[in-house]
Amino acid sequence: MLSTPTQLLRLSQGQLNLLEACPRKFQHIYLEKLNSPSNPEQEERLTLGSRFHLLMQQREMGLPIDSFLQADAQLQSWMLSFADAAPEILTAASDNQTFRESEHYRTLQLQDYLLTVVYDLLIADNQQAQILDWKTYPKPPNKRKLESNWQTRLYLYVLAETSDYLPEKISMTYWFVQSEGKPQNIKFNYNTAQHTQTAKKLNQLLVQLTNWLENYQNNQQFPQVGEGSKNCDYCQFAKRCDRTQAIEEVVNDSLPSLDNIEEVSLNTNSF
Repeated sequence: MLSTPTQLLRLSQGQLNLLEACPRKFQHIYLEKLNSPSNPEQEERLTLGSRFHLLMQQREMGLPIDSFLQADAQLQSWMLSFADAAPEILTAASDNQTFRESEHYRTLQLQDYLLTVVYDLLIADNQQAQILDWKTYPKPPNKRKLESNWQTRLYLYVLAETSDYLPEKISMTYWFVQSEGKPQNIKFNYNTAQHTQTAKKLNQLLVQLTNWLENYQNNQQFPQVGEGSKNCDYCQFAKRCDRTQAIEEVVNDSLPSLDNIEEVSLNTNSF
């Protein structure tokens, strides 16, 4: 993953999130290609989420989706609920002044890095640009937490930097199609102050990354999070980072004391 004079290092929002949360984990996953396999439940959620994204992409391209819906009751339920909650999104504008594209891909070079984003749906006209993103996990996160996520920050930043739209004319809306009751959305309206703040934070993070990469080439590890960080509690690299004590403490705290377990008598006549 190390960059060369002729090749820029590509960075996505997921990599930025991980880099900010734990540089050492970033090293293990993206530089050393280490990772643990996902559990079956997680794999199932990812697969279902990918199928919904593909469904929305095919619909936007004008391709038939009936076979998708008939074969998967869950997808059909999500689509019907979303159509009821946001019919205006599924209805293309009749004029030729509106741009719509699913899985819209953009890149932006910053320092020695190529920032990459993929918008689930981008809708733009002469006045404004809207980024739409589909989420298929059941409960929307805290809005403030979502606002600080690099997906929100990077997606808005890159569009402002690669288009003629002022930040105030750009928005991003997350649609949570599996929310309890009916689909819910969280919308972020961008502005110049946020754009300036994101640019500063992004440049600082990339300068740090450049330094860490140079040190890594000289056999120095990326920084770890501080001792006692909750990030280590369930991390698959805790042992490699010599943070197994954190896991042991979490496990011990979650187990009841033997002294507090009530004795239960077994009545063999009940079987």
